[in-house]
Amino acid sequence: MTPQRFRSSSVRDALAQAREALGPSALVLGTRLVPASGWRGWLGGREVEVSAFAPAGVSENRRSRESETAHPAHARGAQPPVTDSLVARLIATGLDRDLAEDVVEAIPQARRRDISQGQLRQALAASLAPVASRGLALGDVNVFIGPPGVGKTTTIAKIAAQARARGERRFRLVAADGYRVGAVEQLRLYADIIGSPFVVARTPEEVGAAVASSKLPVLVDTPGLSPANEEAAAFFEALSALPGVHTHLVVPGSTTPRDFERIWDRFAMAGADRVVMSKVDEAETVMPLVRALRQRALPVSLIGLGQRVPEDLVEADPESLAACLLGQVPVVHA
Repeated sequence: MTPQRFRSSSVRDALAQAREALGPSALVLGTRLVPASGWRGWLGGREVEVSAFAPAGVSENRRSRESETAHPAHARGAQPPVTDSLVARLIATGLDRDLAEDVVEAIPQARRRDISQGQLRQALAASLAPVASRGLALGDVNVFIGPPGVGKTTTIAKIAAQARARGERRFRLVAADGYRVGAVEQLRLYADIIGSPFVVARTPEEVGAAVASSKLPVLVDTPGLSPANEEAAAFFEALSALPGVHTHLVVPGSTTPRDFERIWDRFAMAGADRVVMSKVDEAETVMPLVRALRQRALPVSLIGLGQRVPEDLVEADPESLAACLLGQVPVVHA
């Protein structure tokens, strides 16, 4: 059956329309924000569009009986079927169907009927644990790589400023960048305000020495050049030779899987082992990026929520990732 589309100002109202038209067993295929109809759309207004369909003439009980008849042994030994309405509830928030089904399958059957929003968020967080940092976001040497303009310098400033605000050890800030004069001066200004030691390293030898000689944990800013660039490759080679380096690939939360693969391939030689999800406040949804990270089993170390320094940065624990996927703002711990 061809899916039908229902529009409203909220997900709840659009789902109600779908169930009224197609029945309580309607299956939701996806949701998206679209321009509103009429003059509201001309003024930039948006509304929710839900795509759904109803399996014609097949009830839940009949599907269950047919499954047991066709595969009796499998039906008796298998877990109860996924609750379609609960999967639809998660899909309606913007989750991929695969992730929504993974979440629901992990919830005991007895808890599914009356599960609360908070319990559902906890179940989603548990499913996201493989791509969350879990207290291992930063090491002694942290190198931030990625294309120009993704938020590397701002991320470094937020980390250092938060550490200062909490009374923790200071970081040494290293600008391994002989290309972006403005970015170097921006980081220098942040370092002066925060009271962090600051070093400009314009050669691979200088960056290696700046890191190796530091008695403080180090945050290294890099240019947005690919390691395929000969000069940039020399910097990354010098950094990768140091022990205990954590390399963070910084990408905006709005990055699509296709664009992420392109960025990943471009910076592959730098050996990133985690991802900073930046500019989440500018993304309509982070689900496509999370899908790409789950496929590669890449952990997210930090989440950038905006431009404010130091407030708009949180560690990417499972609860924070779940909040982002549900369109909520993660809690920034003091």
